[in-house]
Amino acid sequence: MNAVWTNIETQDVNLTPDPRTPEAVVAREPKIEREIHKLEKRLCRQVGQAIIDFNMIEEGDRVMVCVSGGKDSYGLLDILLKLQKRAPVNFEIIAVNLDQKQPGFPAHILPEYLAKLGIEYHIETQDTYSIVKKVVAEGKTMCSLCSRLRRGILYRVADELKITKIALGHHRDDMLATFFLNMFFGGKLKGMPPKLVSDDGGHIVIRPLANVAEKDLTKWAAHRQFPIIPCSLCGSQENLQRQLIGQMLRDWEKQYPGRTETMFTALQNVVPSHLMDASRYDFKNIKITGQADAEGDKVFDEEEFPLPKLADFQVVQL
Repeated sequence: MNAVWTNIETQDVNLTPDPRTPEAVVAREPKIEREIHKLEKRLCRQVGQAIIDFNMIEEGDRVMVCVSGGKDSYGLLDILLKLQKRAPVNFEIIAVNLDQKQPGFPAHILPEYLAKLGIEYHIETQDTYSIVKKVVAEGKTMCSLCSRLRRGILYRVADELKITKIALGHHRDDMLATFFLNMFFGGKLKGMPPKLVSDDGGHIVIRPLANVAEKDLTKWAAHRQFPIIPCSLCGSQENLQRQLIGQMLRDWEKQYPGRTETMFTALQNVVPSHLMDASRYDFKNIKITGQADAEGDKVFDEEEFPLPKLADFQVVQL
């Protein structure tokens, strides 16, 4: 049954854009078509695997997909709709957008797009923009207050729509950035979990894009030509800590290809006995066992790690 989530065929998907567009000319090239086909299968496989690993979607679920108008939430909705056709369980998808009344927000785009898809959707209109602008001083970060207001509204909407799971569009890079934000600025080894109970205790929140790289979502959004709506609140603020961390991760990946995958794997391989949190591991009552342990600390050995692969350079060990 689990294989149904991950072994997704794509023969029913139209990989050819409108023939009148420049993209159509490029898409006719066999190599480009193969790359798009591979990208789609990878996205479906990675989302399907996250659903399996964390039991994100179950029989009879009503999944609220929060659609903001950005590439990530569009991609999440798009992939879940593909998986829904072949999933081993029956579940419903309800797309929900919160119109926060930002000046110049094109309120017609999402309703038109969702109506064209022919799926159930709900547009919630609440003027949180005015509240944020009134409360937050000029030049201060608006994300925290905006997030709290948005979260409370979406929880209420989820109750009204009898939602069982709330799906958010955070991807692998978001999860890594959150880990480093907490470590650098919060003094915690804490990340963004793929599944959790909401802070009000009343909802299960899932992040089906947990295994997906942002660069793949960017490519998919360009191929699918999603009608992207820029954020005039969070997205317009410069020098936010999250943006700085994101740039740091991109720079690392450029200099050391594959580092992002290694760091993400580390989030799934935690060794409490080799950290310093006494509430997670009973250091005080450690006793000699007399048994060899391959995972034990080799106190007199220097830790060795494979050499990184520098982009465009060959590493020579002296």
